[in-house]
Amino acid sequence: MKKLFTLLVVIALMASCQTVRVSQDYALGTEFSNYKTYAYYKKGVDEAKISELDKKRILRAIDTEMAAKGFIKSENPDVLVSIFTDSKERVDVYNNNWGWGFGYGWGWGGGFWGNNMNNNVTRTTEGILYIDLIDAQKKELIWQGVGTAPLKSTPEKKVERTNEIVKEILQQFPPMPKN
Repeated sequence: MKKLFTLLVVIALMASCQTVRVSQDYALGTEFSNYKTYAYYKKGVDEAKISELDKKRILRAIDTEMAAKGFIKSENPDVLVSIFTDSKERVDVYNNNWGWGFGYGWGWGGGFWGNNMNNNVTRTTEGILYIDLIDAQKKELIWQGVGTAPLKSTPEKKVERTNEIVKEILQQFPPMPKN
C-alpha cells in the first residue's frame, strides 16, 4: 500500500511538471472576426529578455499557429503581435505523512506517533510567455494570452516546449463568446 501511494505521488509530480498553465484576457466588445492579417510589433519583440535563438523559436511557433487559424502575415496588418517573457522559480513541498502507530502505554510519553514522515522539496525554473495582440490602427491591446511551464535545457526539447506553450496559449484565441 505504501509503495502504491508513493508511486501515485511520483506520477502526480511528473504530470504537474509537464503541463502548460494558460490564461487569457481580452477587451470585451472586440469583434475578433474582423482581424485577418498580422505582423510583429518590433519594439515588443526586441525588448523580450531572452536569447535570439529563443525569440526565433517563439516567433516560428506563433507563425505556425496563426497560419493554422487562417491569419496571413502582412506589411499592412490588422493585428500586431508582441511578446514578453519572464521566469520564476517554483518550489513544491510534498509531505508524505502516511501511516500511524501507537507509542508505549497511554500515560507518560505515550500516544499516537507518525511514521514514514517524508518531506520532498522540488525546485523548478518556469518560463512565462505573454503573447499580446494589438489592434494595429488603434494601437490598443485587444487580447493577451499567458503560458507558464517548466523550462527545458536541450535545443530539441526547447523547440518542443516552445511549440507546446505557444499552441496552448493561442488555442484560446479568438475568445469564444459566452452564452
